[in-house]
Amino acid sequence: MPQITVDYSEQLAGAFDRRGFALALHPLVVDLVDTRLAACKTRFRRADETVVADATTGHAVVHIGIALLPGRTPEVKAELTAAVLDLVAGHIKPVDGMQAHLSAEVRDLQASYRKR
Repeated sequence: MPQITVDYSEQLAGAFDRRGFALALHPLVVDLVDTRLAACKTRFRRADETVVADATTGHAVVHIGIALLPGRTPEVKAELTAAVLDLVAGHIKPVDGMQAHLSAEVRDLQASYRKR
């Protein structure tokens, strides 16, 4: 915990500094939700195809999902979400003709969550 998943459009593969983002994200999460750095885990999943509205080209998507053990207030979750969006924007280089749609969600892990 925290379990962090980043889905991103294939068009951003060369423009998204994923490792740099994760290395900057982990201390941010630690500061805002009172967890240990060693507990932060991030995985990236490239989406070969994404579609935004009725556009055929010119759009890409990045969505960051952060799952935490229950107990954080809605205000803390909202603060983390806003900070994550600010952070990710700084780790994506502009791509000519491409608009990046950024989103993030912080949610509680289910009671069934276990780790080993």
